Amino acid sequence: MPTMAMAAPAAAEDNREINLQEYWDIVVDNRWLVAAVTALAVAIGGAYAFLAKPVYESNLLIQVEDSTGSPMSFLGEAASLFEMKTAATAEIEIIRSRMVIGQAVDNTRLYISATPQYLPLVGGWLARRSKELSDPGFVGFGGYVTGAEKISVTSFDVPQELEGTSFRLTANADGKYTVTHPDLDRELTGAVGRPLVQETEMGPIRLLVASLEGKPGAEFNLVRYSRLEMIEDLQRNLRLAEKGRQSGVIDARLQDSDRKQLTLILNEIGEQYVKQNVERKAAEAQKTLQFLDVQLPQFKKQLNESEEAYNRYRNRQGTVALDEEAKLVLARTVELQTKLVESQQKRREMIARFTPEHPAVQTLDAQIAAWDREIGSLNARVKAMPSVQQDALRLERDVKVNNELYQQLRNNALQLQLVREGKVGNVRLIDPAATPEDPVKPRRGLTLVLAMALGLLGGVILALARNAFFRGIRNPQEIEAHTGLNVYSTIPLSEVQNTIARQVADKQPGVHVLAHAAPQDVAIESLRSLRTALQFAMLEATNNRVLITGATPGIGKSFVSANLAAVLASAGKRVLLIDADLRKGHLNQYFGIGRASGLSELIAGTLPVDKALRRNVLPQLDFMPTGVLPPNPAELMTSGSFANLLEALSAEYDLVIVDTAPVLAAADTLSVAPHVGTLLLVARAGQTQLGELHESARRLAHAGKHATGVLFNGMDLTRRHYGNYGYKYGAYRYRQYSYGATAK
Repeated sequence: MPTMAMAAPAAAEDNREINLQEYWDIVVDNRWLVAAVTALAVAIGGAYAFLAKPVYESNLLIQVEDSTGSPMSFLGEAASLFEMKTAATAEIEIIRSRMVIGQAVDNTRLYISATPQYLPLVGGWLARRSKELSDPGFVGFGGYVTGAEKISVTSFDVPQELEGTSFRLTANADGKYTVTHPDLDRELTGAVGRPLVQETEMGPIRLLVASLEGKPGAEFNLVRYSRLEMIEDLQRNLRLAEKGRQSGVIDARLQDSDRKQLTLILNEIGEQYVKQNVERKAAEAQKTLQFLDVQLPQFKKQLNESEEAYNRYRNRQGTVALDEEAKLVLARTVELQTKLVESQQKRREMIARFTPEHPAVQTLDAQIAAWDREIGSLNARVKAMPSVQQDALRLERDVKVNNELYQQLRNNALQLQLVREGKVGNVRLIDPAATPEDPVKPRRGLTLVLAMALGLLGGVILALARNAFFRGIRNPQEIEAHTGLNVYSTIPLSEVQNTIARQVADKQPGVHVLAHAAPQDVAIESLRSLRTALQFAMLEATNNRVLITGATPGIGKSFVSANLAAVLASAGKRVLLIDADLRKGHLNQYFGIGRASGLSELIAGTLPVDKALRRNVLPQLDFMPTGVLPPNPAELMTSGSFANLLEALSAEYDLVIVDTAPVLAAADTLSVAPHVGTLLLVARAGQTQLGELHESARRLAHAGKHATGVLFNGMDLTRRHYGNYGYKYGAYRYRQYSYGATAK
C-alpha cells in the first residue's frame, strides 16, 4: 500500500518569551569572542592600573570652637561681648571662599605648571622608577625624557592671550635654556636663576627658573594658567565636610598626583583660614573697643557726679545708719539697675540688626519690663521709709550702680585689648596635612576586577548583539515557523568534509565525495534519512527529476548534490547527477575530472550524450559536468533542447539530480524548475537568512514551481545554540549515533 508523505509540522507562532537556556547557549557558542573582549578589557585596565599617574589624597582637620568660650575663661567672657557663633557649614563656605583659596593659590603659585616632556604612555611610569637623568630623545624625536629630570619655576607671567597654552623649554649647556611658543616670532634665551623678561606684541613675558636638572636637549612643558580658573578648579576639587553631627570639626580633603604640592596647598589653605579668622576677631574687638572708648568717659563722669552728690549729702547730714530692710532693698536695687542698664545696652545693639518684632528683641523687652516693675516695687518700699533714709539710700544706690557699670566696662575693654593683641581666633588647626605615602588611585586590584567584569559584560552583550543583528538561521524550527516550508533533513557539519573540501579546491585527482570516503559520517547518515523521506516526497511528483539549489552561493549546495546522489546510488538506484550551474559549477572536482565536454556542449548540439556522460563515477552513479562555461547560460536553460534532454535522460535512470545556480544570484534555476518534479532548497546554518529563503520561494512560485522542502546544511554540533532545537517547546540535541573507530 502506497504511503503518503508525512505532513510537515505546522508553523509555530513567533515566540518572544525570554529563554535563559537559549541565551546561555549563545554565550557558550561565542565563548572565544567573550574571552577576547574580556582579555582586551583586562589588558586596557592593566595598562591603566600600572601606567597611569598615581593620585594621592591628604587631609587636614580644623576645629571651630564655640565663640562663647568657657564661662570661667577670661577671653571667653571678652568674646561674649561680640558673640559671633557660627555653624560649621558657614565656616566651610569661608574656607572655600576666594579670600582663602585665592591667597593659597598665590602663595603656592599653583597657576604655574612646569613638568618634563615625558615619553607618551610609558614615560611617566619610567620616570617614577628612575633615579638618574636620562638621555633626551626617542626614535628620532628629540626632547622626550624618561629619567629624574626636575625643574622649579618661581615666577612665570604671560599675556592673557597665552594663558593656558604650552611653552616648550629646552635645556642647554651651562645652565642656559631656550623657550619657544608657536605664537612667538623667535625663541627666548635665558639662564637658570636669572629673570627673563621679554616684550612681545601681546605683552611682556616674565620667567624665573630657580633650578633645572636635565641633560642638554631635555625638554619641559611650561604653562601659565589663569589665576581665577585655578581658584575655581581648586574650589571644585576641595572636599569639605563636618566630621560628626555638630562636632565643629571640619575635614578638608584634596587629591593630586604631586604629593608635595598636595601637602603644600592643603597646609596653605589651613594657614590662610586660621589667619583670616584671627584677623576677623581682632577687627571685631577693635570695633567694640572704639565703642567702649566713647562710653567709658560718660560712665566715669556719671560715677564722679554720683559720688560728689553722695559726699555732699554725708557732709551735710552726717553718717546715716540704714536698717536691715534698707540694706536689702539697696543691694537688690543695685543688682537690678545693673542688669537693666546692660540689657538696655544689648537691646540697642540688637535693634541695629533686628526689627522690634524679632523674638530675641521681644524676649529682652519682656525682661526689661519685668526688671522695671521690680525696681518700681522697690522704689515704693523706699518711699515708705523716713525721708533721711530715702535720700541716703538713693544716693548710695546711684554710686554703686554707676561704679558697677564702670568697672564692668573697664574690664571688658581690657579683655578686648588682649583679644586684639593676642591674635587668637575661635578656630585652630588640629591636624595639618601630611605627605601621603600610598596612592588612592588607581587601585590596581579593583581596576583589574572591574575591567574583567566590564569586559565579560561587554563580551556577552556583543555576543548577544551579534546573534541578534548578524545571525543566520539557527535551527530548522525557524524555517518551519517563519516560512512554512518543510525541512526534509538537517545535515550536521562534518570534520572529514573540511579535509575533502580542501582536496576539491585543490582539484586533486580521485573521488572526493564524503559518502565514498566516510560513509559512516554523521552528515551522510542525515542524507540517508533524506533518501527515505525523498522516496515519500516523490510519490506525488510528476517525474523522477530532483532539482537542488539554494538562495546564495557558498551554502553547500554542491556538497549536498554530490553526496545525495552517492547515497541514492549506494541503495541500488541508477542515478544521474547533472551539474547545471553553468556559471560556477564545480561538481566535476568532487569526482576528480575536468568540466569540458558536458552539459553546455550537449545543449548546443555539438556533443552526443555518450560523450557528455561520465559513466559510473561511483557504482550506479553517472555524472554530467557543466562543460565549457557558456557566455549565455540563461538562454541555454530556457531552450527546448535542455527540456528534451532532461526528458530523454529521465527515462534511463531511476533518479536524475540537477544542481543549478543559486536562485537569488541567477535566473537559470527559474528556467529549469518547471521541468523537475521535486525541488529542494539548501539553507546553511548561521549563514542563510530567512528573508533569502522567502525571496527564493517567492521567485520559484512566480516561475510556476513551489519548493518541495528545505535541506538545513552545515549545522555545527559543537555550538550549543545550533545543536539545540526547540527552545520554546523543550530542547533536544542532535548527537552522532555510531561506533567509534576503535570499537570492535
